[in-house]
Parts: sequence; C-alpha cells; structure tokens
Amino acid sequence: MNRKELLRAGALIPIGLSTLPLSAEVGPAGTSEGAGSYPAKIKISLNAFSFNTELRKHLSGEPGGMSLFELLEYCARVGFDAVDPTGYYFPGYPDRPDAAFVRKFKREAHRLGLEISGTGIKTDFSNKDKAVREAGLAMTKEWVEVAAGMGAPVLRVFVGHPPKGIEWKTAAGWAIEALAECAEYGKQAGVIVAFQNHADMIKTAAETLYILNQIHSDWLGLVADTGSFITDNPYHDIEQVIPYAVNWQLKDLLASRRGGPIDVKAFTQLLVKHHYRGYVPIEALPERDGRDAFNPYQEVEKLYTAFRSAIEASGGI
Repeated sequence: MNRKELLRAGALIPIGLSTLPLSAEVGPAGTSEGAGSYPAKIKISLNAFSFNTELRKHLSGEPGGMSLFELLEYCARVGFDAVDPTGYYFPGYPDRPDAAFVRKFKREAHRLGLEISGTGIKTDFSNKDKAVREAGLAMTKEWVEVAAGMGAPVLRVFVGHPPKGIEWKTAAGWAIEALAECAEYGKQAGVIVAFQNHADMIKTAAETLYILNQIHSDWLGLVADTGSFITDNPYHDIEQVIPYAVNWQLKDLLASRRGGPIDVKAFTQLLVKHHYRGYVPIEALPERDGRDAFNPYQEVEKLYTAFRSAIEASGGI
C-alpha cells in the first residue's frame, strides 16, 4: 500500500478536533511511510535544538557558545548516524545562508561520516493575516533550495497557532493551501516538506491526519513530534501517525496530560512493529526541564544511549 492509498484509508477518520476519538483502523498495521515489508531500520540523528542556548550564544558572539561545525564534531564523537541542523542556527536566518557556508557544512558532515537527516524553519501557515502566510511560503521555497544544496531530504515547517476567533477548520484550510504549494515546490527540488505536530494547531493524531488527508502528494510528510500530543495516551497517537512519518523528533519529555519522561523502549517497539525505516532525531528539552543545572551534553547522551540500546534490543538494526 503506497502513501496515497494510506491517506485514502485514513480519510475514514472523523474530521474534527482533538476531542474526537481515533479508531484503531487509522494507518494499517505493519506499514510505514517507506517501509513495505522490509524490517525496521532506525538511524539516530541529533536535532540541533538540544543545544539551542549554546548555538545562539555562538551566533551572538557570547562566551560558551557552540558553532554548527562544533555540533558536527560532537555528533561524531557520540556516535550519531546523522544530524538535523535547524535553520535558526545558520548565519543570517531567516534569510538563506551563504551557499559557500552550506557547502562547507555538507562537506564537513561527510568527512565525519554523518548524514544530514533534515533541517527546519519556523512558519505560521494558520495565521489569519494572509501576508504572514505568504511570507512563510516565500521563506519555505528559499529553504527548500537550501535543504537541496545541503543534501537534506526533509524540510520541517510549522502549521502555526490557532488564531483567536477563527474556527479550527478554517485556519486548517489556510495551512492546507500553503502546505500543498510547499509540497509542489519541494517536488521540483527533490525535498519533502513536512509539517511538525507541535501542540499548536495540531495536538492529536486525528488533527494531524485531517491535514494530511487533504493533500495527496508524496512530497508532503509529517515530522512526528513525540512530545507534543496533548492526549491521555500519547503512545496511541504516536502509533497512529507512524505510517505517515518521514522524520521524527524523539523528545525526552512528553507534553501530554500524563507528562513525564518518554518510555524509549515502548516508543522503539512501536517503530519496529510498524517497520519504520529512516531517521529519528532526538531532542533534549531545556525549556521544559525546570532545572537550573540543565546539562545538554548529559541529557543528550542519556537519551542517545537509551535509544541505541532499545534499538539493538528490539531488532531495529
């Protein structure tokens, strides 16, 4: 079953908001976006946001900063398969970075044996101001080209926050229109444009699939954010979106009503069950940790070790 067939199957889901129940039929069992009957193959990447403070210090010239090139060195030392260098940390963002800088970054990643799993920018496609949505479209197209030049298969974008006084489906319609145009542009460059569920307009699997069901393009995907399903059972929602995920953000904390740390073993077992093949960037969350002594190195390596062990134990190669 290909992605379009999966989406058509998902069209049976009731259209609506986070209060709607999600049937177990969403996303046929044993399939994932690119898996077919192949066994799971999980490659661990690092989302650069884990070092948000250090990377921003470097950009502003403050002491204690970390450059993108130092981030690559760190990933190589720890043993990551890949890196997800968010656009925020490139010089000049939101403008596209100098092409020479991008080429240098790509070359250095290759030297260190690292793949580039994706990159991302901040957009607001549900904003009631059309000019804001159009600016996001223009920026997305610029960064599709950056991603292509970097060798990143996926560009991550955001749907945005629900505007006050606007019905959810109306705002979702604006986002769908923008995402469809982004996907078409991504197709021309060979870059998948993927929106992230980020506890903004999208808090549940049902809302995620509602948007996906409206755009029948192999060049639109989902960056599945484990820490942003605001439901009683986030693992249920995570499982429902696996067939549509082209990339991930495995966060160390949940943002659900249950809260607390993610169960890495349970998450990994779901990926293996559904034959997920591809990158899973991990992300430590300093802004939700609540500790003055947050150490990104310690938290990243803790999550990396737990995830690597879970993959080996569950047969995710």
